[in-house]
Amino acid sequence: MKKILITGANSYIGTSFKNWVSRWPDDYKVDSISVRGNGWKGKSFKGYDVVFHVAAIVHVKENDINKYFKVNRDLAVEVANKAKQEGVKQFIFLSTMGVYGIETGYIKQDTIAMPKTPYAKSKYEAEQLLFELNDDVFKVAVLRPPIVYGKGCKGNYPRLASMALRLPLFPDVRNERSMIYIDNLSEFIRLIIDFSTGGLFFPQNKDYVNTTELVKLIAKEHSKELKVIGVFNFGVNVGVKLSKTFRKVFGTFVYDKKMPGGPGTFINGQKIDYETVSFEETIRQTEKKIGDLSYERK
Repeated sequence: MKKILITGANSYIGTSFKNWVSRWPDDYKVDSISVRGNGWKGKSFKGYDVVFHVAAIVHVKENDINKYFKVNRDLAVEVANKAKQEGVKQFIFLSTMGVYGIETGYIKQDTIAMPKTPYAKSKYEAEQLLFELNDDVFKVAVLRPPIVYGKGCKGNYPRLASMALRLPLFPDVRNERSMIYIDNLSEFIRLIIDFSTGGLFFPQNKDYVNTTELVKLIAKEHSKELKVIGVFNFGVNVGVKLSKTFRKVFGTFVYDKKMPGGPGTFINGQKIDYETVSFEETIRQTEKKIGDLSYERK
């Protein structure tokens, strides 16, 4: 049995992972602790195989940007040092696609990270310091997932869902986005725990996502027909060049699928599959009404 400690209580990804592996009660035991304040320092990490560190802050007031570095970098390293000193064998850290400092483009394994925001800078600096702790006994795994979506998620996906339900028309955009469904991400994390591996990983869904097709699927799940027209495309293309918001919604931003942790990736010489259901099914499950549990995942 793998004993896993999640540091950062009530996070979306941490809670989702805990729920996901609860289906194998004989294989995984998961505990969660808050790392706010100093109380966590008195918690023993001995006996845990893995520390999954999800604690982070995304938004702070402009006059308090140092908090990004105190929480996202310094706290992560402090937790990792404690884990290593107390015999934990693996440390998993959630970073961000934002470390590349762009909103559009094609990210390859040799693409250089150039974070621009305090959030992205703090995450990237944490990565570097954490990898200094990696050795043959203490494995550090850093994940840079793209957009994570699923029931109850936050961020860009709910904004797109809102647009799908409010707008009668939508531009016929020809873009591609790397995204990952929350259960797919949870399954990927479960697998790297099983393999006790470290490294830098870029998990994503098997197929890139087109924004227009995504919005159409969301509308369909709510029995709404969304008309797609190309007349807005010129304005969208101009907007992508001028507006950060447009780039995040309508621009192409993908990981090369051959990057470590991508679809059909190999870990320790073994090919793994963490795609839990079809893309269409992920949208159905994300948009389902509370209480509708009428399907079984593999």
